[in-house]
Amino acid sequence: MITRGAEQASVSRSEQEIIYRYASAEDDVERDAYLRTRSDSTVFHLSGWSRAVERAFGAQRRDLIATCGEEIVGVLPVSTCRRAFGGSNWISAPWGVYGGPVANSPELSRKLVDLAMERAAESGAKRLELRCLEDPKLEGFAESDLYVTFRKDLPATEEEVFKTFPRTERKYLRHAVERYGLSVEEGHGYRKELAELFLSSKRILGSPGLPARWWEALEEELGLDYVLHAAKRGDEVLGVTLTFLHGKVASMYYIGTTPEANRECHVTTYLIAKCMEWCVREGYETFDLGRSRRDAGAYTFKKNQGFEPQPLAYRYGLIAEDAEIPSFTPSNPKTEVLRRTWSRLPLWACSSLSSKLSSFLP
Repeated sequence: MITRGAEQASVSRSEQEIIYRYASAEDDVERDAYLRTRSDSTVFHLSGWSRAVERAFGAQRRDLIATCGEEIVGVLPVSTCRRAFGGSNWISAPWGVYGGPVANSPELSRKLVDLAMERAAESGAKRLELRCLEDPKLEGFAESDLYVTFRKDLPATEEEVFKTFPRTERKYLRHAVERYGLSVEEGHGYRKELAELFLSSKRILGSPGLPARWWEALEEELGLDYVLHAAKRGDEVLGVTLTFLHGKVASMYYIGTTPEANRECHVTTYLIAKCMEWCVREGYETFDLGRSRRDAGAYTFKKNQGFEPQPLAYRYGLIAEDAEIPSFTPSNPKTEVLRRTWSRLPLWACSSLSSKLSSFLP
């Protein structure tokens, strides 16, 4: 039983009091230290992610923690995200792909979720959305199998990375160097190129990009937790990737390429291989190629790189009577006209509109 209070709730457990409450800025260092000891946490659980989304998109932090004495024993990152047509949703974790509770026991996880549902309902939110990597085993939550992720163990040596790709992709990797003269460089100095190329790539797909303030917030809050790699042909930058680093997992999360880069010289495949080699050198054990919809072209592309899909356990606590599982995705036929129109806009218009629309697309 959770005892409700203005800012915290408590329950007796094994003669120790477990306190459930909103996290404050003063908790951030200890919270992150706790999360970095947990193999089931991700970069999206860190306080820096919550701060970045609040700064860039105005999504108010509602992160919850469980404490036992002075020790943090559970974390549920949550932010309030505005809906385009009024109201809000609570999401763990917005603009990320993995969220949900991380705690010392399933009981603690469930109580954090219960409290989040209480607080979300009190605030008038439509739903609580948990973007879980693993099944949180929650009763009463709607489920979706729309998304999968692609992860695999890294080999022991850089030389073995090449062998993890299927034969056709290995041919492309050879051509990238021998025919097209591609090289790779690492450095946060490529953040501007990433922002520009990411916006251009999203326009081709008919989707909004991300505002400059997001890239700035990421650098400010999580600059030490990611690495950038740029694929170059001579002095020309053809593609840039951003890979998050957390524990023993490296997650290639953002990529931007020139319109011809993949058609002409398979830049994305080249960057995946080079980033994997870098991760092996740096001692990472798992490489995460990110989330895709089951019906998307990216799903097929990632399988072609030698990755196998793993289902994601997205769960939805539907609070309002008219609340539904989100369906506004690029695969929805209702968005086809919008996608076609967006892909024809000049880049400056995409940038301006993305800055306004991105706050409603968490």
